[in-house]
Amino acid sequence: MSIADWPAAERPREKLLELGPKALSDAELLAIFLRVGCVGKSAVDLARELLQEYGGLRPLLEASQSDFCKGLGLGSAKYAQLQAVLEMGRRHLSASMKEGDLLTSPDLVRNYLSAQLRHQAQEVFAVLFLDNQHRLIAYEEMFFGTIDGASVYPREVVKKALAKNAAAVILSHNHPSGIAEPSQADQRITRRLQDALQLVDVRVIDHMVVGDKEVISFAERGLL
Repeated sequence: MSIADWPAAERPREKLLELGPKALSDAELLAIFLRVGCVGKSAVDLARELLQEYGGLRPLLEASQSDFCKGLGLGSAKYAQLQAVLEMGRRHLSASMKEGDLLTSPDLVRNYLSAQLRHQAQEVFAVLFLDNQHRLIAYEEMFFGTIDGASVYPREVVKKALAKNAAAVILSHNHPSGIAEPSQADQRITRRLQDALQLVDVRVIDHMVVGDKEVISFAERGLL
């Protein structure tokens, strides 16, 4: 039986329109994205098989193009469509951050940084540059590779802050290991950046470390 033959209340698209996207399972959401199944399988059946094969929705969404396109019912067109959807989500978060005081929206900052950095295979050091009302001016990925005292250059962060006329910054980097716990090196780098930016009257509001399942805030830990 195809999805078109199901009772209306059980069809993923109709269910979403009636109850909202949060009411749908991962398989139902993925089925709407797939649109069609394959011979002998509905879109929901195919979605369930893909989720089982990849171990969940997140590994599927973060798969490389070559791995993604190996999946039954998937291909380059679906991969391009998926990347467009994910990028729209990131841009929506960015637009939301530009509209309000980020000090009052820590969850929004966490979600945005997680979306930007969690999937990165290498360490990436990024900076959110803020205006004097703590609204987002720009997000910049500045340093790559092993993040330590030799690879993060405070003068480059200072130059960028001055160029953007930033009044404050939120520092961030990811831990590809998946463990977000700040290291001693992370703390030393933060102090160096604080000292350098203080000379040009730019405040370091926070340093957030992005792991696999959590984002740890230096400010909340009392490390700033």
